[in-house]
Amino acid sequence: MPLDVQRPSWKSYFMDIASLVAKRSTCTRRAVGAVIVKEKRILSTGYNGAPTGVRHCSETGCLRAKLQVPSGERHELCRGIHAEQNAIIQAACYGISIKEAILYCTHLPCSICAKMIINAGIKTIYYLSGYADPLSQEMLEEAGVAVIRFEPESEEKTP
Repeated sequence: MPLDVQRPSWKSYFMDIASLVAKRSTCTRRAVGAVIVKEKRILSTGYNGAPTGVRHCSETGCLRAKLQVPSGERHELCRGIHAEQNAIIQAACYGISIKEAILYCTHLPCSICAKMIINAGIKTIYYLSGYADPLSQEMLEEAGVAVIRFEPESEEKTP
């Protein structure tokens, strides 16, 4: 006997997974999760934190906070690597093409991540929260990457 269950849409499903991935973050300022998808299949995930083998900010303290670096500026002054970068790198490590893929991310990518996303061939980004980096949006638009703010309440359920 079939259950009368409303399943989430594919977009909601992948955004929920990105939010779950963000819970692995070791950043003390902002937890970010990313999922790269092609043809409704997850290719790679990533969250923000220090590189493998390097102490996390949750252990050392936040360098950006110590230096009073405003959000969206001086990205190089951080021990961590961004969720989008980690997802792209993980795909590369395992030889997975992400060309023409979709990125689901809890936050709008910064300009450094935007450059990587453009060159990786990702064509669409769905994000939940904004980020203070206008150059990111400008470059993504110029490169023809669709950037869409995800609105969970407007998503339809699938039977």
